[in-house]
Amino acid sequence: MCLAIPGKILEIEVVDNVRMARASFGGIVKQVCLEYTPEVEPGDYVLVHVGFALNRIDEVEAAKTYKALAELGQLEELQIPGFQEQNNETAKGGTDDILG
Repeated sequence: MCLAIPGKILEIEVVDNVRMARASFGGIVKQVCLEYTPEVEPGDYVLVHVGFALNRIDEVEAAKTYKALAELGQLEELQIPGFQEQNNETAKGGTDDILG
């Protein structure tokens, strides 16, 4: 089954004419493509599948999704060594306590 994971957009930049963002996934920060979601701004939550933000969601929906995924044990892949680009303490934009 394919899942889209909620992420909070921390900052946006254009790389090689492609709109990209740093997004926090419960404290793990990864780069995602925003080409399918041009309306997204820093602070927004998006659903991300294979590195592409598919649509914007609100914070409440993001929290519900994280809770459901945690209950199903589907968040382990975010904890794979080497998968994490940087942790939340070093991420710009402060802490992301959605899993808290």
